Amino acid sequence: MTTVSVHGLRINYGRRTVLDNLDLDLGVGVHGLLGPNGAGKTTLMRVLATVLRPDRGDVRLLGQRISDQSGLRQARRRLGYLPQSFGFYPRFTVREFVEYFAWLKEMPAAEIPLAVDRAIERVGLLDRADDRMKHLSGGMLRRAGIAQAIVNDPRLLLLDEPTAGLDPEQRVEFRALLREVGLDAVVLVSTHLVEDVVAACTRVTLVDAGRLVFTGLPDELIAAGGDGDSGDSPIERGYTAVLRNARAAAQ
Repeated sequence: MTTVSVHGLRINYGRRTVLDNLDLDLGVGVHGLLGPNGAGKTTLMRVLATVLRPDRGDVRLLGQRISDQSGLRQARRRLGYLPQSFGFYPRFTVREFVEYFAWLKEMPAAEIPLAVDRAIERVGLLDRADDRMKHLSGGMLRRAGIAQAIVNDPRLLLLDEPTAGLDPEQRVEFRALLREVGLDAVVLVSTHLVEDVVAACTRVTLVDAGRLVFTGLPDELIAAGGDGDSGDSPIERGYTAVLRNARAAAQ
């Protein structure tokens, strides 16, 4: 079942086209979003998070067309979003930070305390729930950001570079969390770490210069590469092979 549908998406920044007639359909599961710097990954994530309005194209999230105000509000209640960098009030505790986002997502007041503690526990910060945000390390801040993204048990979870600042053990735990959430929700993870894609993602989407150049299983991306392609792992070689072939075809 497709729960995210994007057709003919176009985004311009001034005279530069960042996303060019992009089509994408996502169903339940964990999807990895790959691409070089400047490919349009963060812009796509911001569109799906309803932060950025398309210049052209149709976007439907969880059955709701986001060009419609009522559909937009319904979709926002059911999504979670962790941007690459996020702001916070330094004097907020971790619990207050996650509570604030639960309120923004219009969760029923009676459900918020339990949901907040559960989200904080799932990212391993329950023992720091009453610490102020300004006292957290970079990795802890990232985990607090993930907690606010999952506090409403979203049906669509968007994570932009979520493992930045996490140590290897925390990344393993995070992958397990992704697989758990992806059992009954759409999870889209934008990352530069292709090993996270192999370990946690059921499907992979690769964009380059604002265009979709690959979508398929991780094994299919691996199979696209060969011994002559650059990269330290099979999926890195597949990644570079797909980019090289797409750029050659575009010339």
